[in-house]
Amino acid sequence: METQTLQTNENHDELPPPVGLFEEHWILFKRKKSALYSFVFLGAFFLLALLGKVFTEWVVLFDPEAVRLSQKFKAPFSSFDPGIIPDEDAPLFGIYLLGTDELGRDVFARMLEGTFVSLTIGFVAVGISVTVGIFMGGLAGFYGRVKIWFLTVDTLITGIINIMLCIPTFFLILAVVALLPPSIYNIMIVIGLTSWMSTALFVRAEFLSIREQDYVIAARSQSIPEWRIIFIHMVPNAIAPVLVSATLGVATAILTESSLSYLGLGVQPPDATWGNILADGKTFIFDAPWLTFIPGFTILFVVLAFNLFGEGLREAINPKLRKHVN
Repeated sequence: METQTLQTNENHDELPPPVGLFEEHWILFKRKKSALYSFVFLGAFFLLALLGKVFTEWVVLFDPEAVRLSQKFKAPFSSFDPGIIPDEDAPLFGIYLLGTDELGRDVFARMLEGTFVSLTIGFVAVGISVTVGIFMGGLAGFYGRVKIWFLTVDTLITGIINIMLCIPTFFLILAVVALLPPSIYNIMIVIGLTSWMSTALFVRAEFLSIREQDYVIAARSQSIPEWRIIFIHMVPNAIAPVLVSATLGVATAILTESSLSYLGLGVQPPDATWGNILADGKTFIFDAPWLTFIPGFTILFVVLAFNLFGEGLREAINPKLRKHVN
């Protein structure tokens, strides 16, 4: 008996310590190096966006609106040439880190301002789309069998989703933006209200599965209010695919805003975004190629980072894909 007890204790000692769900997801996420590096890159970019907001608007160290016509088309890392330009309009440390544009404006200062604007549009637009998607998908999944005249709620909402998916989203956004005055708020709302369909489909599928689970049936049998069942019991368990969709949606929103601004239908000057900086530089692509390459590669790297981060998050959260994580 003593030998068996000792062996049992030894076996218990060899068991790994318990790991929480969040810690397990983090371990799996870290194994995918491209996703981890993207996460670090995006974290640094968010910090840069916050610093850009502070240093271009509140404590102006980099003035994105200062016009210096005698300093136009300066190449990156060019020195400031004193002359008719007042010393207070000189760039920090007297160097144009990313050169100047056709009006002599500091491209680095404009990129700093545009970083905060573009990321804000991406996150706010995705916040709107996720909110609408959870609401519509939750209605279809939870109240899907309820009839409205001759249609069920599920049939009605999925019909709306299918109609929205048949319309080219970008052309729908172009049509709406052309009818509204161009502003940063209209851009965020329009992108958010035209990109909620995939989130709604994810939430609907999860709700259809979750509503048959024992804990939901037990909660309904105890006369717990339906809003509490939905938001306390069901939404937290259906949120994992929504997070992945939202991460990828930020990249899509940034691309959409950049495209609209490039076409002149997005955020209007003097506010700087990556799209309108890119649009301003297309005319001078041979004389000042940095005006095109700098915002273009910035959009490329940020969108790629969001996509890689979202892919790593999807593999870490979805148990069916964990075997593929390196």
